[in-house]
Amino acid sequence: MDVRLKPFDFAQAAARAGMPQVAKAVKESTQAAQATGFQQSFAQALRSVSEAQNEATRMQREVQLDNPTVSLEETMVAMQKAQIGFQSALQVRNRMVQAYSEIMNMQV
Repeated sequence: MDVRLKPFDFAQAAARAGMPQVAKAVKESTQAAQATGFQQSFAQALRSVSEAQNEATRMQREVQLDNPTVSLEETMVAMQKAQIGFQSALQVRNRMVQAYSEIMNMQV
């Protein structure tokens, strides 16, 4: 018995459920995701991690210089966001290296 499943079309399901705005947003986001490849998506993610780290560093410097417009709480949140982003990027990198190693060790 050969059972094949069609991919679920969330935009179509949302349109049938009477949510045209959701269907339109989903369709636009999937088209944008399909237009960009993995390399562009990964590069954008790394850029956003780098920007978060730079922002956290800038805020740390401002707190050290006693700038009254930057609070310690905002700085700590920015530092945590940067750390979480970096840890996520590191995990993705580790998984990619692991997958590459597994593919290279496959016997053909």
